[in-house]
Amino acid sequence: MLGALARWLRALDVDVLYDPELDDPELVERAVAEGRTILTRDRRLTERRLARNHLLIRSDDVAEQLRQVLTELGLRPDPDRLLGRCLRCNLPLEPLDAEAARARVPPWVARTQETFRACPECGRVYWRGTHVQRMLSRLREMGV
Repeated sequence: MLGALARWLRALDVDVLYDPELDDPELVERAVAEGRTILTRDRRLTERRLARNHLLIRSDDVAEQLRQVLTELGLRPDPDRLLGRCLRCNLPLEPLDAEAARARVPPWVARTQETFRACPECGRVYWRGTHVQRMLSRLREMGV
């Protein structure tokens, strides 16, 4: 329900667990065990006795959702830590040697990039291509 919000929060280096396969009881149990705040659009979920630490997301618009989460949870993204997590797995990215990365990225990227990072869980490789500027521009448009 909030997958896009989860990815944007991860782009801001916020530790976000997102698993659409979890049912409500599992989600609440895991959030309580890990001390997480539940972000949801499901009012019934917020009425569960153990789901006390939650934020009911009001909007369908991801920019408004992001602003709500940052404001209401008092989060202040550190510009130096943007794009430091795997957008898929949520783990902090680790440096990847350029030579090792070259075998795992498209040829154009291998020729034009020198700095790479990878997710230790899924192996996804990241670099600062033109998409990064588009993402940063989108964050500015969102008011972040």
